[in-house]
Amino acid sequence: MTIPHKKLKNGFALPCLGLGTWRMGGDRKRDPRSDDQKYINAIQNAIKKGITHIDTAEMYAEGHAEELVGTAIKDFDRRKLFITSKVWHSNLHYENVLKSCENSLKRLGTDYLDLYLIHMPNQQIPLEETIKAMDRLKKEKLIKYIGLSDFSKSTFQKAQSFSSNKIVCDQVHYNLIYREPEASGLLEYCQKNDVMLVAWRPVEKGLLSVSPPDVMRQVMEKYGKSASQIALNWLFSQKNVAVICKMTDSSHLEENLGSLGWSLEDRDIEDLRLNFPGQKEVSGAVPLR
Repeated sequence: MTIPHKKLKNGFALPCLGLGTWRMGGDRKRDPRSDDQKYINAIQNAIKKGITHIDTAEMYAEGHAEELVGTAIKDFDRRKLFITSKVWHSNLHYENVLKSCENSLKRLGTDYLDLYLIHMPNQQIPLEETIKAMDRLKKEKLIKYIGLSDFSKSTFQKAQSFSSNKIVCDQVHYNLIYREPEASGLLEYCQKNDVMLVAWRPVEKGLLSVSPPDVMRQVMEKYGKSASQIALNWLFSQKNVAVICKMTDSSHLEENLGSLGWSLEDRDIEDLRLNFPGQKEVSGAVPLR
């Protein structure tokens, strides 16, 4: 199937649903017992089913996740894929950013990234220095677009003030339970300033599909969709919001693909926004900073 795209006024376009690779090949450390072929097959199967956005990072399994992606995509048309990677917060000095990008490209087996993110802020390294390196990578066409991850509204604005290029997205923890982007004003800022908000952990590691509350069950019955499909669609039914999630088995992939091709009505989006129980205003994983 063809995955719908969200587009910004400057031409940046991102598929509504993308594949995340966190914990493929290991956690922060590479797992020598990892079933690498399983992950390679999962990535390839996702691409065959229409997924084009693949999100990874140098921190994931010490770069091994990037290697898995590189192996998986080598027989596909690179121009039809959208590859995102991230520079880790300990590598944000100017020369380290350049070296990190070089290493990521080698592991991925590609000569450019569609999107390169600062994985999270580091208060010990001047943001202006980091952004200068990101601008250089774009100028040299090693990356097409610059983005951020886990940046607050104020830190995002600061980063943009240093960049000569449009910063196109902020990748953050956002779902029906964790509402920090709403509470902090980040979501509204992105929607008003032509920035994409990319939600990670959109079904909260499956928690949102377990014992759905009444407000969710009512929407599930109305649309004939599962809890996971409602949770995903709730996100990308909203302006300037896209989603990435890990999908390592075919049934999980098929279910998530079923969240596409339809949209919740505005009143249902707002009903879930206002009445979903157990909401939290700060991320349970990586708070915005």
